[in-house]
Amino acid sequence: MPLPEIGQPAPDFTLPAADGSSVSLSELRGQWVVVYFYPKASTPGCTTQACSIRDNEDAYAERGARVLGISPDPVDKVATFVEKQELNFTLLGDEDHAVCDLYGTWVEKSMYGRKYWGASRSTVIVDPDGNVAEVFAKITPKAHDEKVLAALDRLQG
Repeated sequence: MPLPEIGQPAPDFTLPAADGSSVSLSELRGQWVVVYFYPKASTPGCTTQACSIRDNEDAYAERGARVLGISPDPVDKVATFVEKQELNFTLLGDEDHAVCDLYGTWVEKSMYGRKYWGASRSTVIVDPDGNVAEVFAKITPKAHDEKVLAALDRLQG
């Protein structure tokens, strides 16, 4: 599936969170939600991205945005990542990559000539009505927060 289109309803999902709860996108209506997909917990790029989001907690709060991180890792690995990096936002485990498929982020990749399937680093901003407001495909860990926070400012204008 392709990435969701701006203006369309964001595909709903329910996934297990690192804290043992379950999170459904539809239950977060009424607030801005930043859904970011990352390839693998505890890898250098994913750690850079997650720690940056952690360190920008106030900036997201000022914009009334809830951040959800999704990876195809088992939830216990996600929980270890949250604990080790002292993350202060919600990470979800999508072990069967069903939500990655739903959002078009489960893609064929290539590294050192070897092809494999994995989650692409992408972000979708969902507006309070549950519609896709912005999509960032293949966003870099270092540029993520700057681009997402600027988009929230523009969208909330």
